Amino acid sequence: MTTAGDIFLARQPILDRNQSIVAYELLFRSGQQNFAQIENELNATASVIISLFNEMGVQSVLGNERGFINVSAEFLMSDMIKLLPTGQIVIELLETIEITPMILDQCHKLKQHGFSLALDDFAIMQAQYEHLLPIVDVIKVDLMQLSSDELTKTSRKLREYPAKLLAEKVETREQFEHCKQLGFHFFQGYYFAKPVILTGKRAEPSTIALFKLLSLVLDDASSEDLEGAIKGDSNLTYNLLKMVNSVGSGTNHKVDSLAKAIIVIGRRQLQRWLQLLLYTINDKGQTSNPLMQLAATRAKMLEILCRCMNNPDTAMQERAFITGSFSLLDTLLSMPMVDVMAKLSLHEDVKLALIERTGPLGQLLKLIESLEKGDFEAVSEKLNTLPGLDVAMLNEAQMAAIRWVSSLSETKE
Repeated sequence: MTTAGDIFLARQPILDRNQSIVAYELLFRSGQQNFAQIENELNATASVIISLFNEMGVQSVLGNERGFINVSAEFLMSDMIKLLPTGQIVIELLETIEITPMILDQCHKLKQHGFSLALDDFAIMQAQYEHLLPIVDVIKVDLMQLSSDELTKTSRKLREYPAKLLAEKVETREQFEHCKQLGFHFFQGYYFAKPVILTGKRAEPSTIALFKLLSLVLDDASSEDLEGAIKGDSNLTYNLLKMVNSVGSGTNHKVDSLAKAIIVIGRRQLQRWLQLLLYTINDKGQTSNPLMQLAATRAKMLEILCRCMNNPDTAMQERAFITGSFSLLDTLLSMPMVDVMAKLSLHEDVKLALIERTGPLGQLLKLIESLEKGDFEAVSEKLNTLPGLDVAMLNEAQMAAIRWVSSLSETKE
């Protein structure tokens, strides 16, 4: 029997037109079986899916978002599919499924049961889709299989149906904007996490103020200097006092001065708050911001994995957290990572990890990036080179990181 500890799990965000996260596609493989065969075996697929939700828990994996899950024809027709939670799960029909009358009838029954349906990897209109397209809720269009002209014609045809269109494998900003113009509702791909290097681009004043303050914290500046830097930005002042006075701050007394706030929160937590605030400063603090989600999850996972490798060095664990939280600064600031690092006083192993993906922290960051992409073979290979880590530890770190990121919203509401 496959258990949750044997499963490689990846969550890939699905974004709306405002680039807020509205769902995740869940990709998983058994860590004990051949990667190419697992999807074609009913029992193994069922075992993985049921273990995923029964042992890891829907809330831990998805939070409040919906989850898209690929299913084969065999699993679609089995009674086991009804064990999945209807409200949060979108059943994604693989493009390899032949749409027979029996399959179509089962789709109608699942809709009546409360499930939503998505058609995966759509590219070419086929006669077998004639009766399926009117009942699916989402049509996922694979950009890699279509030219620009073909994409335009396909999207125009698909807009005749009630389903919402999802562009998958969106890898550039240009593709995202083009699909928006074509009327797509949802988007999947890591275009949002890729830096767009703009020579001479100036960061927003609020970002500059935040970056300078973070530099002061990393340089171990005096409390007076920190207070002065925070006072220079009314938005920072408001948000810091709000966070320190929140229910989860641990204090029963109202904190009404910056000097007290800095003492209450402590430098370590102040640094972490600033690191994550970088990704939300132009996004009203929403944790649905994909950059925020990705950076925060990477940071916590790196910290936990560093600890799992029997590394008692708390300073190393802190550097692991910094590595994750800074891993998207080039995207945020639209400048090369080497230029970003030149502006901050960071430990050399953090810089090597962020610029070159080398060293112990760089190897852990590459492991997490492979997991995000659903490249499970690369994940397995990298785990074999990292002493003390296994699939179960990776899952535990990911679930703990996801829960931690979800908790961040409590101080932002």
